[in-house]
Amino acid sequence: MKQDHPDLSVRRQCSLLSLARSSLSYQPRGESAENLAFMKIIDRQFLETPWYGSRQMARHMQREGHRCGRHRVRRLMRLMRLVPIYQEPKTSTKHPEHKIYPYLLKGLAITRPNQVWCTDISYIPMRRGFLYLVAVMDWHSRKVLSWRLSNSMDAGFCVEALKEAVHKFGSPEIINTDSHTIGASSRVV
Repeated sequence: MKQDHPDLSVRRQCSLLSLARSSLSYQPRGESAENLAFMKIIDRQFLETPWYGSRQMARHMQREGHRCGRHRVRRLMRLMRLVPIYQEPKTSTKHPEHKIYPYLLKGLAITRPNQVWCTDISYIPMRRGFLYLVAVMDWHSRKVLSWRLSNSMDAGFCVEALKEAVHKFGSPEIINTDSHTIGASSRVV
């Protein structure tokens, strides 16, 4: 853009470049002194706790006595390109040697208790890692038959929950899990 172009006026140059004339005189303001101070605090804390997202960082700022909301912290963290790091839970990895059974529930009318149970593992995010929750449920009554919490993804707590449900309520005809369905003829417990 040339202010003193011999053939094209400033208006014509802006038109050709699809620019608003007012954008020529715009000077970016930069961040306020308060935001720069907040960014320094965020950067120092992020080095200590790189898993802090905008919510945790905003809480930290408020505990330190700074008046800074979550959305402002999120904008400043994004501007600083700070992305929290945390370990993703690995709840859906299957063992390569496990047999996959056919889906037995397609079109099946579930009419009585102990006909079909389901089990699933979920994770609960904690301050430093995850707790894993397994629940065994009866599909007919929608009742939770047993559950267990664990801080690791070993199979032991799942087997304990299943054994407890079988002990209390007897064996079901079918156990349905995430991607596998196990018939009662297969030895589950």
